[in-house]
Amino acid sequence: MNAVARKTVPLNKKIAYAAPAYALAVVGIPIYVYIPKFYTDIVGINVMILGYILLSVRIFDAITDPAIGFISDRTNTTFGRRRPFIAGGSFFVALSMYFLFNPPEASASYSALWFGISIYALFFFWTLVSVPYESLGPEITFDYHERISLFGVRDGFLIAGTLAAASSPALVEWLFNLSDTAPGERAKFFWIAVMYSPLVIGFSWWCVLSIKELPHERVNRPMGIARGLRQTGRNRPFVILLIAYTISAIGNNLPATLILFYVEYVLQSNLADFFLLIYFVSGIIFLPGWISISRKIGKKKAWLTSMAINTGAFFGVFFLGPGDVVIYGVLVFLSGVGFGATLAIPSAIQADVIDYDEWLTGERREGQYIGLWSISKKLAAAVGVGAGLSILGAAGYTPNVEQSEQVKLVLRTLYALVPSVCNLIAILIAMAYPISSKVHENIRKAIDDRNKGIFVINPIKPMSSVA
Repeated sequence: MNAVARKTVPLNKKIAYAAPAYALAVVGIPIYVYIPKFYTDIVGINVMILGYILLSVRIFDAITDPAIGFISDRTNTTFGRRRPFIAGGSFFVALSMYFLFNPPEASASYSALWFGISIYALFFFWTLVSVPYESLGPEITFDYHERISLFGVRDGFLIAGTLAAASSPALVEWLFNLSDTAPGERAKFFWIAVMYSPLVIGFSWWCVLSIKELPHERVNRPMGIARGLRQTGRNRPFVILLIAYTISAIGNNLPATLILFYVEYVLQSNLADFFLLIYFVSGIIFLPGWISISRKIGKKKAWLTSMAINTGAFFGVFFLGPGDVVIYGVLVFLSGVGFGATLAIPSAIQADVIDYDEWLTGERREGQYIGLWSISKKLAAAVGVGAGLSILGAAGYTPNVEQSEQVKLVLRTLYALVPSVCNLIAILIAMAYPISSKVHENIRKAIDDRNKGIFVINPIKPMSSVA
């Protein structure tokens, strides 16, 4: 299995694997940026209730994500461990997305119920697809440098899909000549759902028909979920990575949630879509450069550098005010330079810590690790959406009116200052991450030797050994 998985992955296979990330990105920007404002300002749900629902669905994810990962690790079919979930779940993702984007005209309480049921369904089925899908990636190649290329392509497609999703409201509005009235906004989200539903299904099936899973081997008996979680906690490189990534992701999700509010009420501009375009385009443009840099200086140093650039540029946004759109655009572009790397490099690093878990346990447990990783991403997004909107509501935010200076200060703090502090903390924690290219090479050799029955030394803790 290892010899096969170490081969260079052809570009067409990388694209096929990356394709679902493009379509599934519709669950990102529209859900965290456009849907909250749509449901508060057009549908009529109270902003604090919306925040609580979004926070609760992330708590629900904390159960479903590791459960789906655990189940997919132990699934055994002729179609593979991961692909049945990706293929079947894509239909339900498309259906639940359609319902979420097309709420009926009803009372505020009924609309809140509709939103709650739809968002729970969407995120459950999205987990059913995304956890096995992301678990498939670390199995495709075991090569340290090839992984950054593979995940660079995948996360490049994710950024491109996010850019398309971010642009879709303006594109649909232009194509169908829709007004900014309530009926126009409802029609806009209807057409977005119609556009993306077949993409989710089609791209998911392209992936599962193109990527063949490797035969799965175990050295030991499979662990139960409780023991498996305890063993995961003993994987020090993963713990460091997860904590640093989660703190950084909390900071990064606040701007994603609040950009529409910040641009409209602090900068007093209507160019939020344009600024999102700048951010994502710069992220895509500079991602190949970060892949090259990572090959030269290593994943850890490249990740730390990208976070430092992203943070250093974005800190200045806190000091802006009405009319500072040009300065804001420059800072957004500079921040976007490091954006792609903050997505792709941690994914590639995560694949390496899963290899270390294989040395520790004798199992390939991508599903359980991706499940925990998914919790991290979703809880970070929940804090961004739930806490961000709740604090904004508590500060006195009222839709569609001039905001008080207190609300504007809260917006600036949540949008720029808190994310910058989070990234600085994440950088300090990530400096302790121990796996380099050489260490990873030793991990793979130790796995091969142990499988042959050779006495091996822990590649991270040389003082310990396993027979």
